[in-house]
Amino acid sequence: MTGLAPIVVHPPSPSGGRRVTVGREILGTAYGVADLYEFLRRAGWDPDDIRLDDQGQITWQGGGPGAW
Repeated sequence: MTGLAPIVVHPPSPSGGRRVTVGREILGTAYGVADLYEFLRRAGWDPDDIRLDDQGQITWQGGGPGAW
């Protein structure tokens, strides 16, 4: 995981879901934690190493992992 760009989960959109970015790359719109893990897995992150409450790994904008 070292050297990978920071993960940002953007605020919930009015139509539902949250955009997920890593660095400047948009990974997609997540509609729940399962989507987030899948996007990150595809981007090279090991899902077992992801800690949703670790602010050093993930920046949550507009609400934490319970806000979708």
